[in-house]
Amino acid sequence: MKLCAVPKISFECEICYTRTMLKSFFLSWGTNFVGLTIAALSFSGIQYQDKLRVLVIASLVFGLVNALIRPLAIILSLPAIILTLGLFTLVINTAMLYITSAIYKPFQVTSVWSALAAVMVVWLVNYVMVSLVKEPKQ
Repeated sequence: MKLCAVPKISFECEICYTRTMLKSFFLSWGTNFVGLTIAALSFSGIQYQDKLRVLVIASLVFGLVNALIRPLAIILSLPAIILTLGLFTLVINTAMLYITSAIYKPFQVTSVWSALAAVMVVWLVNYVMVSLVKEPKQ
């Protein structure tokens, strides 16, 4: 990631910022897609009509749900997250997958345990992909 050294906002800084945001968006979408694909192939409780297009759209919806709804859910459930030392975030992430399933009907989650396992797979894929793409600190 290239940081602009100019203290004022310039056209070049806006281009740099836009590229960074687009890169982050496509990385998130891609990792969600890979994670949901692995989860859908691994667990019978996740159904996608055997169409790759469904998983592509579901990963986009999942990313939007995580960006828009998840922060509010995290804030509202902060006491439970603190009491469980962060484990309650798995419940929140599972709920986000169920919300994705409710919004986009071709993608269905039929089992709580499959949803929980899918969330863990998506988390693991996100962790690996981000650690591979992350630029070293200088």
